[in-house]
Amino acid sequence: MKDISKDETLEYPQDVTVSVKSRIVTVKGPRGELTKNLSHLNIEIKYDGKNKLKFVVYHGGRKHIAAIRTVRSIVHNMIVGVRQGYLYKMRYVYAHFPINVIVNGTNDAVEIRNFLGQKVVFNIKMLEGVKCEASKAQKDELIISGNDLEAVSQSAADIQQICKVKNKDIRKFLDGIYVSEKGVIEQEV
Repeated sequence: MKDISKDETLEYPQDVTVSVKSRIVTVKGPRGELTKNLSHLNIEIKYDGKNKLKFVVYHGGRKHIAAIRTVRSIVHNMIVGVRQGYLYKMRYVYAHFPINVIVNGTNDAVEIRNFLGQKVVFNIKMLEGVKCEASKAQKDELIISGNDLEAVSQSAADIQQICKVKNKDIRKFLDGIYVSEKGVIEQEV
């Protein structure tokens, strides 16, 4: 059965500016600016007072109504990203052959060598706005950071997927580069 109207609200802090035009959401904050095109979704996004957004669906079915919370979460993640930023830590796991990871000087690409003793060199380009660096505090650790949660998590997933063990028993060969910790860069005071 279709509901006549369903809505969700989202309050955002004073130091963030959110602008909506034709379902293209732009969020500006202390760490930068993020833009997301949500025009493919039939959801009304409007201001509901000062520092408050309202997401509304009229005459929506079950899946259409489920998209409200998704859009609200996307905008919330953008707000957290421009205020605090996202940080993923990845650890290298190996039994015999040590994995060599080289981060290019511009922090926009990662080169993986000697994975399971292979001569193949794996190259992963970081998505736009994502910075990657080797950890100075911990051995065999990568730190991936940026403002856009989708870009940071996709870059981490690309690194993990390229180090997938093929043609061997994955219960025995646990080698790879895995996400060990997720969080924000700057904690709120």
